[in-house]
Amino acid sequence: AQNPNAEFDGLIIGNLWQEIVPVELTSFVGSVNGNSVNLNWTTATEINNSGFNDEKKSTISDWHKIGFVSGNGTTTEKQSYSYTDRNLAEGKYNYRLRQVDFDGSFEYSSAIEVLVVTPDKFQLVQNFRNPLNPTTSISFSLPQAGNVKLAVYNLLGQEVQTLVNGFKEQGTHSVTFEAKNLNSGIYLYKLEANGFSSVRKMTLLK
Repeated sequence: AQNPNAEFDGLIIGNLWQEIVPVELTSFVGSVNGNSVNLNWTTATEINNSGFNDEKKSTISDWHKIGFVSGNGTTTEKQSYSYTDRNLAEGKYNYRLRQVDFDGSFEYSSAIEVLVVTPDKFQLVQNFRNPLNPTTSISFSLPQAGNVKLAVYNLLGQEVQTLVNGFKEQGTHSVTFEAKNLNSGIYLYKLEANGFSSVRKMTLLK
């Protein structure tokens, strides 16, 4: 009990969380509901996590803090978080998370881009960045609320990841796609919503 590490049958077992539990952000998505943007993100594991600064940038302002959501310290349980940015004028906005530890150290997430407009048609936008390595942002617009499926496929037509599968409000939505477990190559992503269907290509280069 006095030794922070114990050796058992050739395996080193640590009793310090930071040796075995990474801080892992598994998703970060934004969706438009009228003149508000709803930000949602999840973590698989956390260590020493004080919380998240929500940051925004627009065409007329640089990155700045708009809110703070408390973290869950150290945990191996999946955690879900949300923040709503309200009363926005029409335009393009970028959002990112600044995850802050209790000791003051921090790390930024990838940024997502959200367009606040009232869409008049279904649209699936080309992913940004493309080629991707290994994350990219995919946006789509819905002129009416309904059930939506957005999934990624390989060139054999096999589904490799479901990004959205459920009810979404009218507006423009943005999803972050993590491809760290996939091989380099060309992939397809398909949007299905209220009888509308659209497919686009993206390239993964590692």
